[in-house]
Amino acid sequence: MRDAAGFQTILAPADGRVVAVRQLHDAVAIDHALDRAVAAQPAWRETALSERMAICTRFIAAFQEKSDAIAAEITAQMGRPIAQAPGEINGLADRARTMINLAPAALAPLRPTPIAGFERFIRREPLGVVYVIGAWNYPYLITVNSVIPALLAGNVVVLKQAPQTLLCAERFAEAFAAAGLPEGVFQFLHLTNHDAESVVRDKRVDFVAFTGSVATGHRVVRAAADRFAGVGLELGGKDPAYVRHDAVLDHAVANLVDGAFFNSGQSCCAIERIYVDAAIYQPFVDRFVAATNQYRLGDPADPATTLGPMVNAAAADFVRGQIKAAIGQGARALIDEAAFPASAAGTAYLAPQVLVDVDHTMDVMRRESFGPVVGIMKTPTDQAAIDLMNDSPYGLTASIWTQDSAQALRIGDALQTGTVFMNRCDYLDPTLAWVGTKDSGRGCTLSSIGFEHLTRPKSFHFRSVT
Repeated sequence: MRDAAGFQTILAPADGRVVAVRQLHDAVAIDHALDRAVAAQPAWRETALSERMAICTRFIAAFQEKSDAIAAEITAQMGRPIAQAPGEINGLADRARTMINLAPAALAPLRPTPIAGFERFIRREPLGVVYVIGAWNYPYLITVNSVIPALLAGNVVVLKQAPQTLLCAERFAEAFAAAGLPEGVFQFLHLTNHDAESVVRDKRVDFVAFTGSVATGHRVVRAAADRFAGVGLELGGKDPAYVRHDAVLDHAVANLVDGAFFNSGQSCCAIERIYVDAAIYQPFVDRFVAATNQYRLGDPADPATTLGPMVNAAAADFVRGQIKAAIGQGARALIDEAAFPASAAGTAYLAPQVLVDVDHTMDVMRRESFGPVVGIMKTPTDQAAIDLMNDSPYGLTASIWTQDSAQALRIGDALQTGTVFMNRCDYLDPTLAWVGTKDSGRGCTLSSIGFEHLTRPKSFHFRSVT
């Protein structure tokens, strides 16, 4: 919540209490931060990669020293149950270490086949100032995907964190300062949407890494287009799963329930639609409903809570609207909301919901829900499942549940998606490229390929003359 005096207030989704109040940075502060970033970049670029790696390693240690406090802040700011919040801290450390380990090979010069009398190679040059616009749903995991590789590559970083999770930007800065990162190499700005867009347009920014909605992604691209700035986009998803007739049923159910409802479904790669072979459809649905009913919706500060509130009441009401509209079109809701007494209209608390008798005329099967609802459809063949999985404006991840890896590969080859899983879902492996197709994004983060989007190639072609 932002007031007229230029202050941003973070309200806890759990109970509406004030978590923190921060003054937003004005045009003067933005100008100063970008000037400092530009001034700091040449020396950071010349810093040895080994030293950059050492600083990033110390950052991880400094960050993990505050694990308990950071976990409590995650719960307070965006409502994830306290029993689950520490997982994000561990995930940040894992991703950062992976990128540190990949950096020497990923950033090494490329040398073609030698030719007598010539020296030829390609260096990966840093872009300069990288502007990272983070998201609230995984404020550390998403942000680290860009921040650590950008710094390792010799760029400087300016971070704008989502208003709901402003404290996370400050935790990044605190840990980098403790790690001995030179001044100006990492900075954060608390900004209005208007001012955040003005930074995208600023000629001092060389690359924008944005995570958020498709609509805002379009705005970022338009803002950067006039000066050809590079833009990386991690946007929405409506990620599907296909459960084949030979799936290990209990394994599929347990993992897909978690993939649909972890973090209250507020993940770009959450499972939002499931297609099940007709031969096992009913037993799958029965077990899925039974597992969903095991969740405990309540105060995220209670260690016994397994499903917390959504980020705000408006987000929860949007999902309620999708559910109501689907039921009006003939869908059946299999979860009794009365079994989750904390769920109430007009609040951020929303019971998980499983819908059957759904089809692709319904908004809940086409438009990103970003909440604890999933639709399940019966499918007669692999090809029918492929067609349904591809029938979406999104393409982030897709999962196939089977004991036949050859069939999983065949089906995966036909899917329009960035990642194909077999027998797992809602997971990000930092050694693999994180990438989307269609409206799910542009560019790539993580893996050795992720460094390519944060650097530019520069060729050297030397000829010896005697």
